[in-house]
Amino acid sequence: MTEMSRPTDAPRPLATTVIGSWPVPEWLARLKTEWFRGRISHAQMQDVHETAIKAALRDQELAGIDIVSDGELRRDNDVDYLLSRMPGVEIAQTAKDFYFDYYEPRVTAPLGDADGPLGLADDYAFTAAQTDRPITVSLTGPFSLAHRIRDEAYGDRRALVLAVARRLNAEAAELAARGATRLQLDEPFLAGYPDQVGVAVEAINLVTADVDVSWGLHVCYGNRYARPSWEGHYDFLFPAVLEARVDHLVLEFARKGFDDLPALARYGWDRSVGVGVIDVKSPRVETPDLVAARIRHALRYVPAERLVLNPDCGLRHLSGAVARAKLAALVAGAAQVRESLVETSAPPPPEPSPTPSEPAPALAQGAAT
Repeated sequence: MTEMSRPTDAPRPLATTVIGSWPVPEWLARLKTEWFRGRISHAQMQDVHETAIKAALRDQELAGIDIVSDGELRRDNDVDYLLSRMPGVEIAQTAKDFYFDYYEPRVTAPLGDADGPLGLADDYAFTAAQTDRPITVSLTGPFSLAHRIRDEAYGDRRALVLAVARRLNAEAAELAARGATRLQLDEPFLAGYPDQVGVAVEAINLVTADVDVSWGLHVCYGNRYARPSWEGHYDFLFPAVLEARVDHLVLEFARKGFDDLPALARYGWDRSVGVGVIDVKSPRVETPDLVAARIRHALRYVPAERLVLNPDCGLRHLSGAVARAKLAALVAGAAQVRESLVETSAPPPPEPSPTPSEPAPALAQGAAT
């Protein structure tokens, strides 16, 4: 698992990837909503999801993305898909007016550590059968999940966070046993509670314990309906995040600027960094040159062997056409920089062999010397 200071296990330098979610077209949103209103069978919804996932994977492959995801297209949102499957979490009303709405979950008794799988391993197995590219499976982290639960069992927020973490650890172990090699914890709520980062790191280490995969930690400022939930700077993560047993720190920069990048060097982060170079909250498509400029700026603080390139957050709230164009720009910008790195690292051409000197022409008789 996590070995401090090891280079990224990405398939090539400046590898490209996605954070998790993929655009949900209007037809899929309508069908999902119909499912939550009880008007579509489970079998039919399963078939719809599988069709959408195949298309999302193909889009990522055609764009040239190195590390893909299933687009989280089976999920209603970043929280409920996990909590609704977690034994001990009670949800009184499971119907929804709109699929993306949040439930109102609660716990009235302590959660068990491993009360059966949540189903993510089955999701992964389907995805792995559709592509030969590396796959990242994302799980919303225990800190964020716990902050959506009304606690009527623990009376202590930390205890609830850690209980959720232990449950996620069991699911992560199930994923690893089924062949998953890249798992990512998403903590979109953490930026809103910067004074609690220590508890979040403690919980993250419970999730990753004894699960021998490559672990990422994604911390953004929220992406609910393409709007940030919080604002701030990534300094709040340090130094606590240095104790997180993860291999990659995946951060949002394209929207908010790169002023926080120096913090990585200042605090001594020596592992892989996923740098957001695509703004997912704007429909404007970046040019490859702009992406390349952002990558070159990041290389001032993170060496190429530890740098992975991604959008700021998930692509859910963009149209499919815009998402595809943004990923094409990401891949093209990365290729520009990768090519320039190869050129600058190539050995200089050998010096040409000296031309044999020709004998000096004989002086004509009577010529001055």
